[in-house]
Amino acid sequence: MLRTRALSALVLVPPLIVALLLGVWALAVVLVLAALLGGLEVFRLLRAAGYPSMPLFGTALAVALVLEAAVHPAGDKGLVLVAIGLVLAGMGALARHDPRDGLVAWFATVFGAVYVGLIAFVLQVAAAAPPVPDGAALAILTPAQGWVLLLVLGVWSYDTGAYLVGRQIGRHKLMTHISPSKSIEGLIGGLVVATVVTGAMLAALGQLAVGALALGPLLGLSAQAGDLAESMLKRAAGAKDSGTLIPGHGGILDRIDSFLFAGPVVALYVLALAG
Repeated sequence: MLRTRALSALVLVPPLIVALLLGVWALAVVLVLAALLGGLEVFRLLRAAGYPSMPLFGTALAVALVLEAAVHPAGDKGLVLVAIGLVLAGMGALARHDPRDGLVAWFATVFGAVYVGLIAFVLQVAAAAPPVPDGAALAILTPAQGWVLLLVLGVWSYDTGAYLVGRQIGRHKLMTHISPSKSIEGLIGGLVVATVVTGAMLAALGQLAVGALALGPLLGLSAQAGDLAESMLKRAAGAKDSGTLIPGHGGILDRIDSFLFAGPVVALYVLALAG
């Protein structure tokens, strides 16, 4: 199982590292592609769960949210875009003959678009990243590269720590109605590992490592919540994976689910530092 997870993760590691090295524009390209594929997957799951939607429009809105964050990363036009999407989806739902069917399609379309569009917060992290002091260990990186790397390593370290600890000593189940394999011991182990890694990254970026006492657990908890939220969606749809894009680990949504919730948390932390 661990070998399968590691190999499937390696499918995404090289493109992500290359994108970070090339710059924010390359990262934006990767995230746009993730929003496109993730949107198609989430609306397929919603349909299987019995929630009608407008998948093409919803996917386009998710991609638009990422594109808007790439073009205006420090702006507030994303909220306007969500409002426009809400209006247009509502207008499209009016064509449904059954008002109850139209109402569900309206809600599901906006939900799916905003849910996948949360990946745009990775670009918010990059845009709001505070400067890295010259004497810092990671001064060779740009602020955007350094802070996005912190997000990536924080999520991956939580996932790895939770899996390894849960597999070895996990006895008390966390949420059996959503994901029977998750344990409280794994949760605690993942939070500890994420906090240590986050502290090391903060220090390497010239920040106070003590900040990891807040950011580490918040990052870990949000990553776990993101994973469980996608598991809830898959369970409702009766699906094991979100798709078949990545051999051994399903679709793109299975790989970015934690980032959908962890991205906004790290963005908020970075914005607080910048403020």
